[in-house]
Amino acid sequence: MPEQTERIPQHRHCAGCGRAFVGEGRFCGEACREESGKEVKGKLRKLMLIWAAIVVVTVVLVFMMEI
Repeated sequence: MPEQTERIPQHRHCAGCGRAFVGEGRFCGEACREESGKEVKGKLRKLMLIWAAIVVVTVVLVFMMEI
């Protein structure tokens, strides 16, 4: 008895929303691309603020040690 299985077409999953889509690129549409870009910029901004705070605290501690 031959097995009849339904084949899933070749597809990718969107890097933004995770939905499956057929096509090229990492995103299923322009809306997902823009939303992902906003999220990346927000995360980068937070990371830069954390690094700036670390530098400020380090500088303050170095000056306090010299006193």
